[in-house]
Amino acid sequence: MQLNRLNLCNFKNIGEASLEFSDKVNCLVGDNGMGKSNLLDAIYCLSFVKSFSGVTDAMLIRNGADWSTLRGSYMRRDTPEELTLGLQRGKRKSLRRGGKEYQRLSMHIGLFPLVMVAPQDIDILRGAGDERRRWMDMVISQSDPTYLDAIIRYASSLEQRNRLLREGCVDHSLYEAVEATMEGPARTISNTRARWTEDLRELFSARYAAIAGSEAGSVALDYRCSLDASPDGSLAALLDSARRHDEIVRHTSVGPHRDDIEMSLDGMPVRRTGSQGQCKTFTVALRMAQYEFLHRSAGLRPLLLLDDVFDKLDARRVEAIMSLVTGDAFGQIFITDTNRKHLDEIVERAGGDYRFWKVDSGNFTAI
Repeated sequence: MQLNRLNLCNFKNIGEASLEFSDKVNCLVGDNGMGKSNLLDAIYCLSFVKSFSGVTDAMLIRNGADWSTLRGSYMRRDTPEELTLGLQRGKRKSLRRGGKEYQRLSMHIGLFPLVMVAPQDIDILRGAGDERRRWMDMVISQSDPTYLDAIIRYASSLEQRNRLLREGCVDHSLYEAVEATMEGPARTISNTRARWTEDLRELFSARYAAIAGSEAGSVALDYRCSLDASPDGSLAALLDSARRHDEIVRHTSVGPHRDDIEMSLDGMPVRRTGSQGQCKTFTVALRMAQYEFLHRSAGLRPLLLLDDVFDKLDARRVEAIMSLVTGDAFGQIFITDTNRKHLDEIVERAGGDYRFWKVDSGNFTAI
């Protein structure tokens, strides 16, 4: 899959832009805060219908404007495709594929796979468990519509249970009715996460070793499933055992929404013991493993977006990442950096067609 052309209007600090891309390497160079990452975020929005940075839709619209439009022209499975995302203050966002509007935005997830590597990835390691759950859900949902449906149904039932808790409800029959709708989705979520972690572990270990080289050490990913603490392995029993506590704290304290992944280096939690370079290597390797997982499951090469990927890495690890991303395993790449030297080396290694833009205050000049 590749993105051939992108047209933006009133997106973040970008007033208007129209760019045609290389099918291999696309480089954006410029100082920090000029709009390089904003362009990558626009591409991300067309795949996920939301910002990578997690800001609200209203914050994606340029200051002083009431609306924003993003339009991407793709080649997907040898077929031309066009996506148009419309944002307007105070109104529901609209996504059209080939001119036809989606009735449910969740139907779009996974059709245009994408992997983004960014400085914010450190939150996957050092953030709270919800960061890692969000990452798991985002990756798995792109390849498994059944999982995405389970996540949506579980979240809806969880909100109903939390509402009962907030309102001080003591009618256990009401709790049991809601909890019965959570059981099936919870089992689907937990089983799928466990299988996915097994699949990702091997891919991740190989990519971490490739980047870290002789300093790799032993890395591990271990899924911590909340249902493992259930007396009989069911969510119903787990919720029943926690009901009195939940009534006191007024929220649901157990379930798949509390699951986590333990990430370790040489047997120690990398979030606590890893250096900046080790943590950056860890997160880049996670994203590279994510790319290969999506490639295998979707049968498409995802777009690869690399935002300031070389920061906090020594020259040898930069060299290793360059060797990886310019190899045959990756398709179309979009990369930002303040240092043109890195970008020139990427282009030289990749060979073939490439495009360069200088970015300045939301303006893009081909160079």
